[in-house]
Amino acid sequence: MKNEYGIYGGQFVSEQIMMPLKDLEDNFLSLISNEDFHKQYKALLSNYVGRPSALFYAKNLTQSFGGAKIYLKREDLNHTGAHKINNALGQALLAKHMNKKHILCETGAGQHGLATATACALLGMKCTVFMGKKDIKRQASNVEKMKVLGARIISVNSGSEVLKDATNEAIRYWINHIDECHYIIGSVIGPHPYPKIVAYFQSIIGRETKEQFLNDYQALPDMIIACIGGGSNAIGIFDNFLEDCVELVGVEAGGLGIESGQHAASLTTGSPGILHGSLMYLLQEKGNIKEVYSVSSGLDYPGVGPVHSYLKDRKRVRYESITDSEAIASFKLLCRKEGIIPALESAHAIAQAEKEAKNHTSDYSIVVCLSGRGDKDIDTIINLEDSNEKF
Repeated sequence: MKNEYGIYGGQFVSEQIMMPLKDLEDNFLSLISNEDFHKQYKALLSNYVGRPSALFYAKNLTQSFGGAKIYLKREDLNHTGAHKINNALGQALLAKHMNKKHILCETGAGQHGLATATACALLGMKCTVFMGKKDIKRQASNVEKMKVLGARIISVNSGSEVLKDATNEAIRYWINHIDECHYIIGSVIGPHPYPKIVAYFQSIIGRETKEQFLNDYQALPDMIIACIGGGSNAIGIFDNFLEDCVELVGVEAGGLGIESGQHAASLTTGSPGILHGSLMYLLQEKGNIKEVYSVSSGLDYPGVGPVHSYLKDRKRVRYESITDSEAIASFKLLCRKEGIIPALESAHAIAQAEKEAKNHTSDYSIVVCLSGRGDKDIDTIINLEDSNEKF
């Protein structure tokens, strides 16, 4: 049993996949110490993804909020429009090193599926994406992009028809085709070593942010804010600041409000339990996983990865929640103040930044991880307005 994060994490899986997980860990540890791999991966991040992503001072947003200065780490500018490509490319290269020809993945908002389909097209690999029926409908543009890139999309009609159910089906398929397939998990969830692997490939976000802020302002930011679903963009930017005197804030999906019960705030109201092979904070009742809700399909997961569970218990990161209405207001505000269309996931972090900024003066600095762009969410916004939803 592996526990990288206190009591959290582990390998709560069938005996059938214990050896494949050990093989995955061995190959991963071997590869990240390989100089040729680092050259290849770094070249792709630079020439293909477009890294480093910009650190942008949001002057208009700062003036609108009043108080602290707001900076945006622009992961939305990456190829495919989100942070997900960092991990998808890294794991696809790992799979190629392991002589795997077929890549599987799950996706909610479609950004991880799109990134994985892109990596597979680039590297000449077969790609199968599992996606909940409900998410396929609300993220139609990303679905079409994945198809154009050559991916096969499998609609998951079980359960709530969202990310949790897509992950269930992806794992089932992987277990039955484990010799030929590599499963690229898109967030810091799943059995060891997956959370460790994903955190490693996403840590580029925090490394760049620290270097950029130090170069530009000869100091560290006072606070960093990131949205939390499974938790990959958040740990990506938090990781390089965990030992520094920087306040870290994770933002969960508050849905229709915590008191309504229709939310996805597992760190806010959940308790430790096992899901998808790992011990983490979950939204559960009498041993059953609760259905979750968020206007943002990338955040409606009933658990959160073991690293965030551990950081919550250590009180190193403060976790808050933002409602749908607050996120949508911030989505519109960023569009109109800075000409940047954020993903609804990222808009949760913007909304929290507004709350935090007002408590500080202009000598205080807040960096928000803008984890993705929001062209995928335009139809959701239009449909909400057309149906007279009061946001």
